[in-house]
Amino acid sequence: MTMHNTSINLSIATFVGLFISVLLVYLPAINQHNASAEISSPDNNKTLLTTGSATTQVKPDKVTVSLGVETTNTKAKAALAANSELMNKIISALKIAGVKENETSTSSFTITPNRDYTIDKNQGRLIGFTVSNSIQIDSNNVNKTSEWIDTAISSGANNVNSIYFSLSDKKLDDIKKQLLNEAIENAKEKGDIAASALGLKIVGIRTVTIDQPTPIFTGPTSYGATSLKNEAFAPSTPIMTGQQQISQSVNIVYLMG
Repeated sequence: MTMHNTSINLSIATFVGLFISVLLVYLPAINQHNASAEISSPDNNKTLLTTGSATTQVKPDKVTVSLGVETTNTKAKAALAANSELMNKIISALKIAGVKENETSTSSFTITPNRDYTIDKNQGRLIGFTVSNSIQIDSNNVNKTSEWIDTAISSGANNVNSIYFSLSDKKLDDIKKQLLNEAIENAKEKGDIAASALGLKIVGIRTVTIDQPTPIFTGPTSYGATSLKNEAFAPSTPIMTGQQQISQSVNIVYLMG
């Protein structure tokens, strides 16, 4: 019995010894694997996100005016003839006032039947026609807006549909470039201050994101439709262009070292 127990103990001791030997062989390999995984992980460069912005206010250099004539008659043909006569007179007067031919276009034209539903509640009795014809002026000569409206009204126009001031493409592009440079400088200044406070310095740029500039009007933008058929028009119409505020922002992720 004693010899048998001794044999079992020797077997267990042998197994434990083999196990420890194998473990000692593979343990360095396991540690080496963990070390290489950590080295090959993504870089741990410190980054700093800054947002730079720039804003300016500018006067619009483009105006869009819509005005027209509305005439009514019991006959469609008569209403159309009267409307055409007045519109031709308006266009001729505007040309003399300095509106170029390529600055005008027809914005709308309608012939609408007029019905009296007090006589016929179902379909309404046809009592005449209204012809409405509007032209649109697109020009960079914003200072002439008041004069052109006065000229059109005195020549027979009885509707001012809208007046809208905006920026021309060229002026907007120039402002975008200027604001972008200022926004980048603003972001860099913020980055330098933050890096210095942290005892670091900027060593590179990871990403740059440029936001779309946003024009916002801070003055009168458009004037709603106004009927002038039964009103005495003032000798001079005061029209104010107001200003447009344009903002540009940029996001820059800097690498810190």
